[in-house]
Amino acid sequence: MSTSSSADAIPRAADCLRPGLFEGRQVLVTGGTSGIGAAIAEAFLSLGAAVLATGVGEAEIAAARAVPGLAGAAFARLDVRDGAAVAALVAGLPRLDHVVNCAGVIRRGEELEPDIFAEVVDINLNGSMRVCAAARPRLAERGGTIVNTASMLAFFGGGLVPAYSASKGGIAQLTKSLAIAYAGERIRVNAIAPGWIATPLTKALREDPARDAAITGRTAMKRWGEPAELAGGALFLSSPLASFVTGAVLVIDGGYLIT
Repeated sequence: MSTSSSADAIPRAADCLRPGLFEGRQVLVTGGTSGIGAAIAEAFLSLGAAVLATGVGEAEIAAARAVPGLAGAAFARLDVRDGAAVAALVAGLPRLDHVVNCAGVIRRGEELEPDIFAEVVDINLNGSMRVCAAARPRLAERGGTIVNTASMLAFFGGGLVPAYSASKGGIAQLTKSLAIAYAGERIRVNAIAPGWIATPLTKALREDPARDAAITGRTAMKRWGEPAELAGGALFLSSPLASFVTGAVLVIDGGYLIT
């Protein structure tokens, strides 16, 4: 079975950008206490940003507080299904420059049930929209950015994950639509589309020899991605380097989609 050790000498995204690039900038990362969200939060912190990372429970937040790379981050509980809570959290920030929407769930197999389907879509897609809508006036004050999290499954289906696939396809179209709607307020809206990344959500697949072999076998780079490898895309899309980029869905998948 493949492991993350096959990813040799992966540079930190922060090492490729100017130190202090995000100094004086406030970043909100939903789902920022683990996996891809935590890696992105770490990257922003390392470049001088003030970061608020949200999670759904106290245990999750406590674990994130113990991560050295997240030292200096602020944490808050947030259920993105709760529109009032989203609005209150955003309103309570002293300022807001960048939003990264990483809050999401997957329920393999269970998503074929309509109630579970609706719950997954409400978190992954509607939750991202709630955050974007609440953040819009604050971001307009600063000419800010939004980075949403799509997926490879925005491009093709998943028989066991119809809700996850539908929500991520929706994220891609939401990103393009909000890029148009928010452009007049100097807000850029983009998305990253991760491939197969070694996170808690993919643990079961990585531990299944057959699924692991199928995934790494199709991936052009023949390995799983690491959460830190998503951070560079989020930083780029949030930075002045992408000043003329909006409505883009940046695929970061090690070549899975092209094989």
